[in-house]
Amino acid sequence: MVSVGLLLIRLVIGVAFIGHGAQKLFGWFGGYGPKGTGGWMESIGIKPGVTMAVLAGLMELIGGLLFAAGLLTPVAAILIIATMLGAIVKVHAPNGFWSTSNGIEFPLTLLVVAAGVALIGPGSISLDSLFFN
Repeated sequence: MVSVGLLLIRLVIGVAFIGHGAQKLFGWFGGYGPKGTGGWMESIGIKPGVTMAVLAGLMELIGGLLFAAGLLTPVAAILIIATMLGAIVKVHAPNGFWSTSNGIEFPLTLLVVAAGVALIGPGSISLDSLFFN
């Protein structure tokens, strides 16, 4: 049952990050693509905006794919953690803790979930288990 629980966590978090990466990279799912996201990033002091949008999108997309599959799970977690640290520091920290104020609550939760899965391992229903055990 633990592996089923880990699979559910990995799939939900991984698919969410795949979607966020696709928003930044391709403008899918209501996203703004590299130019729109890059313009917003520049407006909050992240430069060069388009390059940083593409890097963030790649980290989210690749991290999400790997995390959902349970493949190279520590690498996937590092990509998710790095993305969420950037979001916390540059976007959410000035707003306090609670999500209702656009605070750090949600990105911190995602960061901790990714770290927890990396520390526990992806479970037996994962590509890591298939390839490395």
